[in-house]
Amino acid sequence: MDTAIHYRGQTVGAAEVAFIRQLITDHPTASRRQLSTLLCQAWNWVQPNGVLKTMVCRSLMLQLHRAGLIILPPQRQHPANPLAQRHRPSAAALPLSWAPLPPTLAALGPIELRQVRRTTEEPLCEGLLAQYHYLAYTQPVGEHLKYLAWARGTPVACLAWSSAPRHLEPRDQFIGWTAAQRRRRLHLLAYNTRYLILPWARVPHLASHLLARMARVLSADWQRLYAHPIYWLETFIDPARFASTCYRAANWIDLGVTTGRGKDDQTNRSHLPLKELWGYPLVPDFRHHLCGPHG
Repeated sequence: MDTAIHYRGQTVGAAEVAFIRQLITDHPTASRRQLSTLLCQAWNWVQPNGVLKTMVCRSLMLQLHRAGLIILPPQRQHPANPLAQRHRPSAAALPLSWAPLPPTLAALGPIELRQVRRTTEEPLCEGLLAQYHYLAYTQPVGEHLKYLAWARGTPVACLAWSSAPRHLEPRDQFIGWTAAQRRRRLHLLAYNTRYLILPWARVPHLASHLLARMARVLSADWQRLYAHPIYWLETFIDPARFASTCYRAANWIDLGVTTGRGKDDQTNRSHLPLKELWGYPLVPDFRHHLCGPHG
């Protein structure tokens, strides 16, 4: 093996390939799943919350197997791929109309913002997004949270957050981190994938109010579910559809526009609509957490 492979933060050269070969030899009855667990334990290859990166490890081993660098045992099971076979959520079963809401934020009364990931309200959030958001809804891969905002017994907004895109030049330049720092600390960012003010809740200033509320609770909620905090929020805005008013009012930072090339581009040419990129630091010393000497 002449050159090293860099895979999800792990460098695999000749010595590492030899180690994997010996691991397979030492455990002749182990399945691919068991081998990936053993390799993760040997390399201490874990997620920020301490969970072994067994799925990533299996993908690496399969890549090495297909390249002829190792020989994996025959695959014992062929489980269905939940990502390939998942179904879109059905439209939420809602009344034909809700009771009219007052026209001002002050008159609306208390607003409850509830994290609904892994709760009985998660299907309602997904259904509302599927029915009313112009992009509909798709299930995120990786770490993610979902929120419903309620007022007067009525859902008024849905918000979805997920792991951040790997590389965004305006964001990376603003934070000032190196490529190595980005690889290690990208999990400390959250991306606002969906934001929906429901059509019966057109209340001035509601959208920016909820963004400010989110900034106060998201990191702690992420810590509870994924065992690490969040220091930075970001989102894309389509300027052909929206004026970014609520993000600007909530003191988010306009970081510029995307290149329009997409994450898998190989041509260096713009072929996607340009989007505005907005960011929001959750703590004043966010650069210390994202670029500092720790971690």
